[in-house]
Amino acid sequence: MGTKFKKFLLILSFALVPTILIWLPFFFRLSTFWTIPLPKNGMETIVANYDGPLYLVVAKTMYSKQAIEANFQFPLPSEYYTAHFPLFPLLIKAVGVITNYPYAMLLVTLASSVLALYFFEKLISEYVKPRDALFLTFAFSILPARWLIVRSVGSADPLFVAGVIASVYFFKNKKYWLAGLWGLIATITKSPGILLFVSYGLFYLIHAVKNKIGNPKNKWLQDINIKKLLPLLLIPLGLILVFTFYKITQGDFWAYFHSGDNIHLMFPPFSIFNYSAPWVGTFWLEEIIFIYAVGALGVYKLFQKKEYELASFTGIFFLMILFVAHRDVMRYFLPAIPFLFVAFSDFLVKKEFKVVLAVIIIPIYLFSLAFISQNVMPISNWAPFL
Repeated sequence: MGTKFKKFLLILSFALVPTILIWLPFFFRLSTFWTIPLPKNGMETIVANYDGPLYLVVAKTMYSKQAIEANFQFPLPSEYYTAHFPLFPLLIKAVGVITNYPYAMLLVTLASSVLALYFFEKLISEYVKPRDALFLTFAFSILPARWLIVRSVGSADPLFVAGVIASVYFFKNKKYWLAGLWGLIATITKSPGILLFVSYGLFYLIHAVKNKIGNPKNKWLQDINIKKLLPLLLIPLGLILVFTFYKITQGDFWAYFHSGDNIHLMFPPFSIFNYSAPWVGTFWLEEIIFIYAVGALGVYKLFQKKEYELASFTGIFFLMILFVAHRDVMRYFLPAIPFLFVAFSDFLVKKEFKVVLAVIIIPIYLFSLAFISQNVMPISNWAPFL
């Protein structure tokens, strides 16, 4: 058996085994696990986790107002669903040919998780030894816990994270067609994918400024081959294609911006500490400060390591989450997490972190069970979703 195939099997196990372990208490309809009360609805609990059912609605209707209003019970305007971009629902629809839509959604999520871990291993291998790269891939499969959760329910996040890692990886290696293609995939999966294009522009701006400082006689862009970079235009093209699709289905090119209370960017920054904000609703927010601290330190270390391609994207994404007023800010920051692993890779491969990871595996698992058990959309009639 070849080394590459063995490595792929390990990555596959990292993607599947933690998720299956998360599913087991629900599959066996346990009433409690480790004192945590669990609903006894079986895999329905997994499928009903936010925002899975909303993507199922899109997969079933492809944003048709008439179909949404006629078949689905949620008291939401049809425009609300345009916040859920079409690639993930289209893949559900494709796999739904061979199974019902809820299980198709879980299969797409699992396959996307494999893809995300595969590209993460390729990226991290450029910074650490092969054995350490596999260890960090395992660590990334369960950390942070919010990442393990979105990999274990119906979610577009694994596909989005896979697209982001792949695009940045290929951009760093100057494979611009592949960077543009994966950036396109990320953008038609979730709207923040457009930040890849912004970050690539920032990277070349940093490059141009450094060039000018190093040699004042140089023209700012004289050594940038614009023709080679044209494939990166696939990324904004993805956004245009999505909005054009909305024009066809909704009659509104800007339907995404009319989707209601779905865009959680607020001014001024740090508005998340407004406990009365509709998507915050609590003053128990101290861990948010730790997220900001780790993010800021990670961006600093990436610039310190002169990993400007990674630092540009991570920095843009970090600035974005400062304006996010949503209790689940960790989920918004997930696309930047793979690059924080690169930032802290020197420490993360040490024995100390391996001991820490061994200690926190159980809390990660228990938190995931508790979160999934409570993050459920109320659905009384599953027939339209099947």
